Amino acid sequence: MPDSDTGAKKPRSEHLAAASRPAERAAAKARVAAFPYRFPRDRREIGGAFTVEENSRRLLRYFYLERSLAHALGSWTLAIAELEVKLETGRHIFYHMDAARTLRERLTEQEVRLADIDAFRDAETDRFIEEMLSAADTPELLVGVHLVAGRALALAYRHHIDDTDPVTDAPTIRILRRFLVDYEPMLSWAEEAVEAYVGGGIDESRLARWRWHLERVLGSIGGVSGADARNEEPSPMRVDEKPYERGTVPMRDERFTTFNETGDYDRADGTPRVTPNTYEAYRLIFLRTQRDEVDAIEAFGTFLWDIRFRDFDAEYHLARITWDEARHTEIGHRALAAAGYEPFELPNRLSSSTCRGPMEPEYAMAQINLFGEVAILKTISGLVDEARRRDDSMVAHIADFIRADERTHVRKGQTIIKAMTGMKLQELEYKTRELFTECLTALGAIPDEGNAYILTREEIERLVGE
Repeated sequence: MPDSDTGAKKPRSEHLAAASRPAERAAAKARVAAFPYRFPRDRREIGGAFTVEENSRRLLRYFYLERSLAHALGSWTLAIAELEVKLETGRHIFYHMDAARTLRERLTEQEVRLADIDAFRDAETDRFIEEMLSAADTPELLVGVHLVAGRALALAYRHHIDDTDPVTDAPTIRILRRFLVDYEPMLSWAEEAVEAYVGGGIDESRLARWRWHLERVLGSIGGVSGADARNEEPSPMRVDEKPYERGTVPMRDERFTTFNETGDYDRADGTPRVTPNTYEAYRLIFLRTQRDEVDAIEAFGTFLWDIRFRDFDAEYHLARITWDEARHTEIGHRALAAAGYEPFELPNRLSSSTCRGPMEPEYAMAQINLFGEVAILKTISGLVDEARRRDDSMVAHIADFIRADERTHVRKGQTIIKAMTGMKLQELEYKTRELFTECLTALGAIPDEGNAYILTREEIERLVGE
């Protein structure tokens, strides 16, 4: 721009002469030389590849992909049969949603309105996610979620850390490094899990072809950031041949035996394993109930998919509860082994997931939150006290932590239900009881008495077995 007085061009700002005064400069240098402490030198330099606008554009795309991956994994929780994979999926759902929450907060600091963040949709990312979800089986799902999308995200985060300004954009660098702390074990586990499937007989070449296909799909949308060189979308696309629909049937691997006609373990076992109505009986029921919270992984993961993009806070709570339920399942499995059982010798109940799987999310959520988790809180404190009195340190320890989790779930559940439905609580409870009566009748858990009778919440608790 010409100078207004001389018509000459102004010098570029980085070439402007410093307005330094010789005497003050010399005095400052002397003070620096006399300063006795030689702290570590900060070698970061100002300068980066991104403006605030470009930084925000990329972070918004990362946010959307992380959020979508959590939804996607949730939609598969019923269809995954292998226990270890279902447990890890419960954890990974939360890792992705927690990354989304952190990116969401950072975006508000980058001059993006919260309402715009939550409303953001990206058709290109949706296209990739829908094709990824069209996996033929769980091994293909792991390849898509982890070995394609997960690896690409981790690489994008590392490149972003290298390319952005290390001083002015230090908050972004910090959060991306935190994500990588979760990503490293998550991707390592996925690689080993895929190897386990191949070692067990899954065709490795099929997985390699699916991986190549999805990498081409991701490349066709400019990669994770949308800024990479693009290739043509591969053809054919599975999602074009058959749109994705989530599963509704709870799957278990062949190590399990299952039952779904009741929630009563003694009835399912035929002969009680221990004397009914004793501490030993309540103890065993508690441990089995925790192991069987594998059905809760399915419930909350499915809810996350069913209400996707409806309310971010509700999604976040669902993701966290899904992780909690994965831990409860793991706790129960380990505790049964510590109590002297081979955990897979104890039949796994499927009545809850069998009923909830096809159900509208608000009714399924009402059953598990208003009936199941509240019922647990009615009894678990007594179990903790009795376990401590008997010096049953294992049960006292795990029940104490689970009690804290369930109290939190009941509170968060109210936020989730409000995001799912505007129904009044009394109407919601009645409709839920009605639907579960119909389902349990169909399963043979109760006799068919026509429309004359609707189960009480206590009966549903006993028969469904939360």
